[in-house]
Amino acid sequence: MLIEFSVGNFLSIKDRQTLRLDASSISEHRDQLIDAGRYQLLRSAVIYGANASGKSNVLKAMATMREIVTTSARHSSRETIGVQPFRLSTETESKPSYFEVLFLLDGIRYRYGFEADPIAVRSEWLFIARKEREKPLFLRGDYDKIEVFKDFKEGKGLENKTRSNALFLAVCDQFNGVVAKQIITWFNKWLAVSGLGHESYRPETYSLLSNHNHQLIYFLRQLDLGFNDVNVHNELELLFNQSKLNKLHTEQGYNILQAMELDNKPTLLTTHLKYNSSHIAVNEEFFNVYIDESAGTQKLFDLVGPIFQILSNGCIIIVDELDAKLHPLMTQAIIKLFNQPELNPNNAQLIFATHDTNLLSGKLFRRDQIYFTEKDQYGATSLYSLVEYQEEDGTKVRKDRSFEEDYIRGRYGAIPFIGDLSKIAS
Repeated sequence: MLIEFSVGNFLSIKDRQTLRLDASSISEHRDQLIDAGRYQLLRSAVIYGANASGKSNVLKAMATMREIVTTSARHSSRETIGVQPFRLSTETESKPSYFEVLFLLDGIRYRYGFEADPIAVRSEWLFIARKEREKPLFLRGDYDKIEVFKDFKEGKGLENKTRSNALFLAVCDQFNGVVAKQIITWFNKWLAVSGLGHESYRPETYSLLSNHNHQLIYFLRQLDLGFNDVNVHNELELLFNQSKLNKLHTEQGYNILQAMELDNKPTLLTTHLKYNSSHIAVNEEFFNVYIDESAGTQKLFDLVGPIFQILSNGCIIIVDELDAKLHPLMTQAIIKLFNQPELNPNNAQLIFATHDTNLLSGKLFRRDQIYFTEKDQYGATSLYSLVEYQEEDGTKVRKDRSFEEDYIRGRYGAIPFIGDLSKIAS
């Protein structure tokens, strides 16, 4: 489980910024927290901000760290590392980007991070804390000097086998290091999802529906999407029983069967009732989800597969533009899947960015779950939570305030400043 993520000198982020998922001492929604022994953790966090304020870059930083960690071992010595420093300052343009996570694995806290530029890993570290006191497992500094400590025996002898553009953690995993393998596996379970280009996630939904995942099917039925049933199939017999097959003598049925025979790809069909002039259901119509249903329904089907897989394995999903194409009530339903312990027994965590202020409510989120991004006059992004924000008189934001109304009015910053549009016509 993620406790916190930090990033610095990456894209629009100049100074180190931290997204924390360890709960503060505030009172609201304490029944929704993850009880992780000495930690109380948040199940979700939302980031608001103006366009180009950097909220997507925070999520991109998380996705980039995951990508570097999980693919480092596969790269050749000539490949570059996919980082880009903050380019609007002479202080940072030639310095490495910084990434660090604090997390729990089997009740043990680890702190892992690295600094890297496109050419090489400039530093790397791994610490462990079985209780309160933190101990180093390995430290990597300039010129690839790696110091391995006695509690990390799996790293001994591998110092000289590490390329300058590779992570030492990945090398230890290649040589079957137990701790390294656990950490790499944890990163592999992260899922970074685009809320706009989401088509690539369809196979996850196909798989769960094919295996009749009851939780997913029940969830879809509760959303009032206008259909009675949905089926996924590759073969004709997986789509219809014989009685339904006998009804497919329509042009619609012929087109469906012909499409199946041409590409043999998985197809999602929703079942809709057809009514006569007396409003009596007389037949069924079958809609291809990705031809006949709305864009919002299509996105929902693309996302529910990976969402329910993350809920099952209890890991992390990162979604940019979660609300795009979705009604606010649909987005709320997805958030509740994570926030409510009975729906999220494996303690999965959702981190997402949105512009939808309908979600900005104390009924849905704690103040420490709500984050904002804002750029300063020098183009650098800052990230701060609502629980950290101080009013002009130095007091904290009360839990009974209207967060949405205050945000729209600019009370918390992180909104666009729009000039005088009347001058366009002049």
